Amino acid sequence: MFFSWWRNRRRSNLLAEPFPDAWQAVLDDGVGHYQLLNEADQKKLRDAVVIMLSEKDWEGCRGLELTDEIRVTIAALAAVLIIGLEDFYFDNVQTVLIYPDEYVVQQERPIEGGVVLEEESDRLGEAHYRGPVIVSWQEIRENARQPGSGTNLVFHEFAHQLDMLNGEPDGTPDLPTDELAQRWTVIMDKEFRRLQKAEQRGQHTVLDPYGANDTAEFFAVSVECFFDSPRIMQRTYPDLYQLFCDYFRQDPASWPVFEPEGY
Repeated sequence: MFFSWWRNRRRSNLLAEPFPDAWQAVLDDGVGHYQLLNEADQKKLRDAVVIMLSEKDWEGCRGLELTDEIRVTIAALAAVLIIGLEDFYFDNVQTVLIYPDEYVVQQERPIEGGVVLEEESDRLGEAHYRGPVIVSWQEIRENARQPGSGTNLVFHEFAHQLDMLNGEPDGTPDLPTDELAQRWTVIMDKEFRRLQKAEQRGQHTVLDPYGANDTAEFFAVSVECFFDSPRIMQRTYPDLYQLFCDYFRQDPASWPVFEPEGY
């Protein structure tokens, strides 16, 4: 109880200060999604940026020197997801690690006979349960400046953090009502299987076929599409699109057009 009071007071004090001009310049020049929002939602996004930059540890890796552009861009993109989620600022994320580009991790792969192979894996990002978000700045900069591809690394990794609010990632975040939870189970299962079948047949899909791997990745790639190609998703997956509108309490298809021609 005391912690919540102290946190809310601290946040109020933070938001009472003017939004820095240098941060505003980053939003205006380098975050395409910011320009699509109405004034009220732009204000919510700026507030979220202030809080996340203050409350989270931001660390550059492999020699990357953090700048206002890097931190504000990542925080702003993450904030797009939570504009409709009142008083939530990814409180489950304490640390954001940023690499300049792709990075390599060691991973174990079991094979026959109980043998485990160690191999290297190139990564652009990761999200860990009760742990950090790890992202590549080179990928993010392109996503931020030119929205509309249907893919966005920050959306993807922070979607995993939404998923993990109620435990290990399974494609189902905390849902506010039983009615939404029931619809979620039916629609997500239907569309996940649809994507798997399309991927097996080699068919082109609006959703990234990476989402066919498991339900957690399906949720993450669907979030990318919802916020980065909303009109395409609305036309192709209307039930899934409406489900996400109800969860995120946003309607990105109502934003000004920014999707590429030909879809």
